Amino acid sequence: MFDSHIHTKFSTDSNMTLEEALLKGKEYNIGLVITEHMDTNHPEEGKFKFNIEDYFEEYGKYRNNNLLLGIELGMSRDFKDINREIIMNNSFDQVIGSLHFLGDKDIFHKSTYENREKNEVYKEYLESLLENIMNHTYIDILAHIDYICRYGPFEDKELYYDEHSDIIDEIIKSCINNNIVMEINTRRLGLKAVKDNLFPIYKRYKELGGKNISIGSDAHVKEHIGNNFSLATEISTSLDLKVVYFKDRKMNYL
Repeated sequence: MFDSHIHTKFSTDSNMTLEEALLKGKEYNIGLVITEHMDTNHPEEGKFKFNIEDYFEEYGKYRNNNLLLGIELGMSRDFKDINREIIMNNSFDQVIGSLHFLGDKDIFHKSTYENREKNEVYKEYLESLLENIMNHTYIDILAHIDYICRYGPFEDKELYYDEHSDIIDEIIKSCINNNIVMEINTRRLGLKAVKDNLFPIYKRYKELGGKNISIGSDAHVKEHIGNNFSLATEISTSLDLKVVYFKDRKMNYL
């Protein structure tokens, strides 16, 4: 098994050392893909960007079949050319694509949701996600389709397939058509409502032709590595989706 989504000290929001991550991986007998944040569109100088040369220099000596070096690329229409250049000019094992902003508004910030209805914001999020997949067709994995559910200040935060089926179907089709694997992100999966409402999305992914899935904890601290992997495995097994990871930008089956 591989945990295909992990952040260490090269990510602005993590202080985990590589040594801590490696010890946890050894304890759980799982491989690790380090995927540091690179949001080229982040408005704060130096935030959520990292020095790629330093990253490979420091971690490269540990790189092996059980430790791979990737990136989580924050997708953005206005920065798509810069993003492509970063990926094409560096030897990442794996590229995760994610969406952290709606236009210039950070999904993390409460101000993004002020005076707005949940359905309106979630629809905008999904439409932006689709647009950015089409602008970043070179990514390997689409991260956490339910990312907005973490921060939306609504009583019911969940993303329901039935409420947004048309646009979710288009997101899924775009992933399949561009050989992009969807991720089961386990960060929220321990909550029953999360699993119950994500399952129909992955079921639809299978129905539309999806064959493979990645599993990632999105860990920023060592205690979260491999978190809820048994639940993710239940989903993948029940839908006959093959769990994969990427090495040298090539898909590998577990």
